[in-house]
Amino acid sequence: MNIQLEKLELIKLLADTNDESIIASIKKIFNSKQKDWWDDLSEEQKADINKGIEDYENGRFYSFDEVMKNHL
Repeated sequence: MNIQLEKLELIKLLADTNDESIIASIKKIFNSKQKDWWDDLSEEQKADINKGIEDYENGRFYSFDEVMKNHL
């Protein structure tokens, strides 16, 4: 199978169709195949991110300017 030729044939078929159900089906296939980067994180990484979000939502953060004035 020549993958490049197959892709070109699919592009032509897609470009030539006006059938919305075909387009919806193709989109559904691609959306189901996309991997969520969150699933690749360790539990520790997820916990760190969630802690950062919680800190931000509760006002526990420093602005860029506040951080920089301590380092200039």
